[in-house]
Amino acid sequence: MKRNKPLALVAGAALLTLAACGGGGDDSSSSGSGSDREFGAQEGGSKDAERQGPAAEIEGATAGGTVTVYLPGDPGPNSLDPTDGWSVTGNSIQQALTHRSLTQYVRDEEGQPVLVPDLATDLGTPNDDFTEWTFTIREDAKWEDGKPVTAEEVAWGIQRSLDSDTFPSGPGTEYSKHYFLGAEDYNGPYTDKGKTYDGITVSGQDVTIKMETPFPDMDYWGAFMAMGPAPLGNASKPPNYGQDPLSNGPYMIEDFQPNQELTLVKNEQWDPNSDPGRHQYVDKWVFKFNQDQAQVDQIMLSDNTDSQTAISTALGSDKYTEANEALGERLVQQTSQCVSTLTPDYSKITDINVRKALAYAYPYEDMWFATGEVPGVTRIPANSVMPPGMAGKVDFQVDGEQITYNPEKAKELLAEAGEEGYQITMVYYEVDPLAVAGQKQLTKGFEEAGFQVKAIPVQVSPYDIWLDPDNKTNKQLNLRGVNWCSDWPAGSTMIPPLLKTDAVYNTAGFSEPEIDQKMDDIATMPLEDQADAWGALDEEIMTDYFPIIPTAFRNDLFVFGSKVGNPTGDGALGAPNYKDVYVMQ
Repeated sequence: MKRNKPLALVAGAALLTLAACGGGGDDSSSSGSGSDREFGAQEGGSKDAERQGPAAEIEGATAGGTVTVYLPGDPGPNSLDPTDGWSVTGNSIQQALTHRSLTQYVRDEEGQPVLVPDLATDLGTPNDDFTEWTFTIREDAKWEDGKPVTAEEVAWGIQRSLDSDTFPSGPGTEYSKHYFLGAEDYNGPYTDKGKTYDGITVSGQDVTIKMETPFPDMDYWGAFMAMGPAPLGNASKPPNYGQDPLSNGPYMIEDFQPNQELTLVKNEQWDPNSDPGRHQYVDKWVFKFNQDQAQVDQIMLSDNTDSQTAISTALGSDKYTEANEALGERLVQQTSQCVSTLTPDYSKITDINVRKALAYAYPYEDMWFATGEVPGVTRIPANSVMPPGMAGKVDFQVDGEQITYNPEKAKELLAEAGEEGYQITMVYYEVDPLAVAGQKQLTKGFEEAGFQVKAIPVQVSPYDIWLDPDNKTNKQLNLRGVNWCSDWPAGSTMIPPLLKTDAVYNTAGFSEPEIDQKMDDIATMPLEDQADAWGALDEEIMTDYFPIIPTAFRNDLFVFGSKVGNPTGDGALGAPNYKDVYVMQ
């Protein structure tokens, strides 16, 4: 999951949590803070192509009420255009509540994600080599204005995802542009206005997508809003459409103030019989962005009127012990398939020993504490790009054992490289007190390990700088970062987005033609061989090049008020399980 997109802002190196997390995790016991909790094993999930609406009722659920969701330190999306949505924050809200796509996820009884139909009647039909997929669009889905959602509108919405100039941070830049037939020569309906694109066709209720290269994961890609409908022509023209898009889900937008607040109310045109995965128990949703963590913690732990029907998407580390003891099942831990990283500039920091020295110079636990995380709970040590629980992941260590903060080892590596006193230039988000606190720990750790540090304060998201090759500040940097969650449970959604030449979120600028070719080759392998191939490539890249420093695998903590029913997490979206929430009456 990517950037907002404004994405969930993470303090410290001031990174963002990207992409729609695609499930997965591990069964390691929480540790480090005396927690007795365990993050249960979350597998890649399963599929149910036959699932139809209505969604199974939640036991004891009642209708009515307003739920307020506090998002501490999270600026939220600047736009609600579904084609632009590729963040944990935006995706989790919109995919669950307002915008439908070809497929979707539901949560089974064990909390595992299940891929099921959404606007399509099943999970799609591929040809033998996965170079063509056909989805039949159901006839009983409607927009908020009562008009039916048509196959032509679904095709138009999908075609919009090919316009990477108009939606440069949208998920289509990674998937549609790479996999769809002729997409490299077609720049989308706005940039190539009037140009015909034949890769997506409509016949009756069938939408057929032709591929440039085999794409067996198209059914997973279908769960993104970008693979859903948009009103035809100028009715969905950006950027205005992103401020008030039409809903086709159970809720519609009443008010949207970017980076401040989003209010959703019931969409009376939504038919539960048309939707295999969503409910409409709550009357109104109010999402409050950029909230102060300490104030939110105080509200949620008070059990006062404001907190009883509220949800918080985070918990301050200083309140973890108290919350763990007091809240019981209302403090929900959710395993995710997310990795936090630092990304040394591959064209500037060319010696692998200097990149490894940075890994030993990173003060892991001090950083986690300073930025409000709970070591062993919301952050656990990472060894690679692919997270625990992902099919094909190899259990290896680059240096034979887990890399931890070791300033003396870092100094040895710098000396071996002949780079004592190497200067690191980076930015940090000075607006966020946690980011400032994290940068202080990072600078201290780097300097104790023999580096010099130039930390540049900025008042915009670091991604606004990192992702702009023409930005003057970005040109000075030799250390950036990225936090990434799998878009679905496969190495193809982790390694190419972060490490392929010219990938949008390859903030390291890593480029090795041999590795690029291996990524392309894996996509043409038999489906049953691909997972192990991604795992082997993960190990090869990290061992031979070490171009990216995995600083943590990530888990989430969500706090639910005492009158919020069914307090659970959504492993597919890395967020509270908005689809199944109700207010106790």
